Amino acid sequence: MLLYQPEDGYCYNSDSILLYGFISRYAPKGKVLDVGAGSGIVGLLVGRDFPEVTLEAVEKQPLYAEFARRNAQINKIGYTLHEGDFLELGNHGSYDWIVSNPPFYHENVSRSENPILHQARYNVHLPIEPFITKISKLLKSSGEAAICYDARQFVQLCSACERAGLRVVEVQFVHSKEDRPSTLVMMYLKKNSKSSLTILPPLITQANGEYTSAVAAIYNKAKAHSIKCPIT
Repeated sequence: MLLYQPEDGYCYNSDSILLYGFISRYAPKGKVLDVGAGSGIVGLLVGRDFPEVTLEAVEKQPLYAEFARRNAQINKIGYTLHEGDFLELGNHGSYDWIVSNPPFYHENVSRSENPILHQARYNVHLPIEPFITKISKLLKSSGEAAICYDARQFVQLCSACERAGLRVVEVQFVHSKEDRPSTLVMMYLKKNSKSSLTILPPLITQANGEYTSAVAAIYNKAKAHSIKCPIT
């Protein structure tokens, strides 16, 4: 997949690729919404690999919305993009699936002064509670979701899901190395479910200076090639 991205703005990273691999476990189908699409990578990979998906996305920043539209066209993937704030999106109860790599850095970390990067990275622009509540409202009664987030905010995420009627069904923590704390968590959620929680084996990204076989397999499946373009 060919993906154009802004040269000086926020570019997708390994989080998006790993989330795509996590989502692929569940073979999504039906009406899918990619929240905070950025250049479109997560939703477009899902749309490419799962033909039973009808793909929509929402992106707040006009610059990234334009890149997402172009990337959908270039890769010949059907795409409906809603340009605006996710929290103001209508169509409640209409999605089978929601996927998202949202801005998740919390307010106590050092912040970029670049307004484009700031909106793409920090959860002050999409706090946990309204983010999770909105996901629940937009999903159908038995809808599903997969998100990634800062692992250090896992407790807050679980509490917000419980209040919103979303069951945390499967969780996978990502570690840069086997002996390092997790900084990323991937979560599979179901609305109105009574399933018990399954904690999957941790995903280790590197060993001996290289990607582990599990992570290399995700990258090989994604086959995402990025081209950075000047912002005009």
